[in-house]
Amino acid sequence: QVQLVESGGGLVQAGGSLRLSCAASGRTFSSYAMGWFRQAPGKEREFVAAISWSGGIIYYADSVKGRFTISRDNAKNTVYLQMNSLKPEDTAVYYCAARRVAVTTKTEYDYWGQGTQVTVSS
Repeated sequence: QVQLVESGGGLVQAGGSLRLSCAASGRTFSSYAMGWFRQAPGKEREFVAAISWSGGIIYYADSVKGRFTISRDNAKNTVYLQMNSLKPEDTAVYYCAARRVAVTTKTEYDYWGQGTQVTVSS
């Protein structure tokens, strides 16, 4: 069992930056692929970024490529999402997720956090 807790969300002006963190419980964090997803009101949950257990494979949604960076620190059981040049359309609840097997951009993850709100004002 893995429990995930996101933090770092908030209100920021367009063009600003935020760093989200996702702290995971459990001794096997380093063996999990991790993903970030987001869901805006009235919309489907969508993929943002994902990273393999080793950090050697990373995927980004086209909408965030070049602006967001995913990273992980297995010693701290934490995955991060650095978000720069934020836009109003990035406003959403952001979720982190963990997956036992290969990293994927789909929502087929085994564990999910409760989400953290990111609001970007214009």
